Amino acid sequence: MLRRMAGILILSIGCVFADAPMARPSDPLARNWIAALRMQVLPKESGYFSLISASAQQVEAHGRLLPGQSQIYYLLTRELPINYLHWLEPDDTHILLDGGPVDYFIFHPDGRVEKFTLGRDVLAGQVLVVPVPGGCWKALMLHPGAGYALMANVLSPGFTPDRVRIGAGPAWIAKYSGAAPWATAAFLRDLIGPNYQP
Repeated sequence: MLRRMAGILILSIGCVFADAPMARPSDPLARNWIAALRMQVLPKESGYFSLISASAQQVEAHGRLLPGQSQIYYLLTRELPINYLHWLEPDDTHILLDGGPVDYFIFHPDGRVEKFTLGRDVLAGQVLVVPVPGGCWKALMLHPGAGYALMANVLSPGFTPDRVRIGAGPAWIAKYSGAAPWATAAFLRDLIGPNYQP
């Protein structure tokens, strides 16, 4: 049952992120992780991913049965340093496994914004885990000088392709612009990247 659900999840993710261009990372450790974990490029969000598993247990959410959780590996590299802005219905918990640091930009439905740095220097304010509440927008940016960052993401309830939205436009920028010193209109536009919707 677990293998069947994992297979369905792979097919679902593949439908959303098919035909990804391959970018060869310059960092040899990043290349090793990509090969060892059989990672693929996400063409809209950017970065690399591979499925860990999907829960055999199911939960009811909004009138439908979904896997209790699903887990993926996710990797950013110098060549693909940004996970572009997207919205997820499920909770999404990010755990640093190797490399980094990575800045997380979280945009709440009420207009609040938060910024966290996923990294190992906890004394300097970095964190090892970033929980992103369901229903939020988020984007990630690898720190300059970092070769890569490998993370594990736990989504609860599990991922389905109809519960993600990628990209935004002028109304989204207007809503969050000025909500923090870093949240300038130009920077928010950069976080949307090629998925800008005029």
